[in-house]
Amino acid sequence: MGRLFGTDGVRGLANRDITAELAVDLAVAAAHVLGDVGAFDGHRPRAVVGRDTRASGEFLEAAVVAGLASAGVDVTVVGVLPTPAVAWLTAALDADLGVMLSASHNPMPDNGIKFFTRGGHKLGDDIEDAIERRIGERWERPTGTGVGRISHDPLAGSRYVDFLAGTVDVSLTGLRVVVDCANGAAFDVGPQTLARAGAEVVAIHATPDGWNINQDCGSTHLESLIAAVRENGADAGIAHDGDADRCLAVAADGSVIDGDHILAILATALSDRGQLAENTVVTTVMANLGFKLAMESSGIVVSETAVGDRYVLEQMRAGGYVLGGEQSGHVVMTDFATTGDGVLTALHVLAQMARTGKSLAELASSVDKLPQILVNVGGVNKSGIEGSAVVQQVLRDAETELAGRGRVLLRPSGTEPVIRVMVEAPTTEDAERLAGAIAAVVSAELTLD
Repeated sequence: MGRLFGTDGVRGLANRDITAELAVDLAVAAAHVLGDVGAFDGHRPRAVVGRDTRASGEFLEAAVVAGLASAGVDVTVVGVLPTPAVAWLTAALDADLGVMLSASHNPMPDNGIKFFTRGGHKLGDDIEDAIERRIGERWERPTGTGVGRISHDPLAGSRYVDFLAGTVDVSLTGLRVVVDCANGAAFDVGPQTLARAGAEVVAIHATPDGWNINQDCGSTHLESLIAAVRENGADAGIAHDGDADRCLAVAADGSVIDGDHILAILATALSDRGQLAENTVVTTVMANLGFKLAMESSGIVVSETAVGDRYVLEQMRAGGYVLGGEQSGHVVMTDFATTGDGVLTALHVLAQMARTGKSLAELASSVDKLPQILVNVGGVNKSGIEGSAVVQQVLRDAETELAGRGRVLLRPSGTEPVIRVMVEAPTTEDAERLAGAIAAVVSAELTLD
């Protein structure tokens, strides 16, 4: 059996992989492990539990809450809120544990369970491994006053909006913004936050029904946002994913502003104000070469990590850095948050537009991106990349052809059952050709029996 936890919690098909029974067992094991490592510090433990809009989140939330309360943890249920809101509330309410039910940008049938420890921080690998080991163990169940109590906090979202709005020092008055809420966790607090900051907000895909999360909308499907920006004569469009820990954007002319552009805009703004710690920004190996060249020309150091916002966070903590992120739109601003926060990111990008008077396209123009093609190859052995001489040879051939004018990256996804093939090249045609050739070899050589 493989490791239960991936790069971002436990994720899979709801009611098949992610069952009510598993949710109860994970909650109980997490309570025991965190108690053993001293997170509760001798006091009665408390947890915050939130979810996105998936129908399966309703029964999984009930299961997690039941598991925690049965283990003696008092639980505050905050309902539908973004993942970063649960992280913030875990810290703001001085809770010992936070739990978010979400599969982020994955299709609606999936769901996942993410944990935060005191202060709103994601768990380390050692804690996750300890939780896995203790699933299903025999334990002494509390009784009487030892069982946990359950309460609901209807004002949690309002407090989160208040917090976000207080992180910017400039009004967004005069900016018209379209927000694609992905029918997900930010359907309410996303538009609210930008409106509170002064923007004129047009919300789309903000009517979740439990089944339509991420369905042809949000950060993985930008077509309707592009159309809405043009139709409304908006200055910018903002796209979130299902749990709103991501933010992508669209400029007034319909051009896509991805995580590399956003990270460059924020890094340059902080550097100009002398607020970019060590004048360094953290990103992953997936960042476009054009982003790295833009940062170099601005005198900003780029620190590179493996793919996954948890690795970005680890690097940021280790170096004392305040800004990091991914091309996917995960952006971490540790002056304000402990994890990627799509609404916070949108707010600060728009604030830079208001502060400088520049359009989003102008702000993003510092990054001249190389054509980049990403191909997902499914039905393959994700651990077989290094052991296949044929796969390694096709990679070497592609790198030889590019000769420093681009790059190739092959990696197993940490959140989906696929191997990702990424190629950057001088032209889109070259990138597509090389990515297709590599993907074909990966599929042929690593196909599961």
